[in-house]
Amino acid sequence: MRAFQWMLMGALLSVAAVQAQPRSVTSRKSALIGAWHLVRIDVPGADVTASPQPKGMLVYTSDGHMSVQLMYPRSAEPADNEYVLGGYEASFGSYFVDEAKHMVTHHVEGSITRDLLLGKDLPRIYQMTADCHLIIRSADPREHWSVTWEHF
Repeated sequence: MRAFQWMLMGALLSVAAVQAQPRSVTSRKSALIGAWHLVRIDVPGADVTASPQPKGMLVYTSDGHMSVQLMYPRSAEPADNEYVLGGYEASFGSYFVDEAKHMVTHHVEGSITRDLLLGKDLPRIYQMTADCHLIIRSADPREHWSVTWEHF
């Protein structure tokens, strides 16, 4: 019994030591994990200070699931597209990280726009800034936007 208690205590100490590791030594993938709130969306040619910004949340789980939701203010009147329907953007699914390419690919399992995104893989280039913001932009050269997120 005493040997089991020592093994258990050793395991708990090992877990505590791993949890105490500073964030800088963790992998890039683990830096993505958690809930993020939208700071801003940048689109070339658009004045971010004049454009009303949406509210939004992005979630990456440690087991490879993701979800994103954005709600645009009525004054923004965004056009419906493959991501947005009626001023709302929402999708969920799984994700895969290629740390060498700084790329996260969202595999869409559900979306407010249904068949327009369903089943698609959406490659995104990501960057972690010195002030701990997450910047995501499309890897598709036809899409010229970037989104800045901050951990809750």
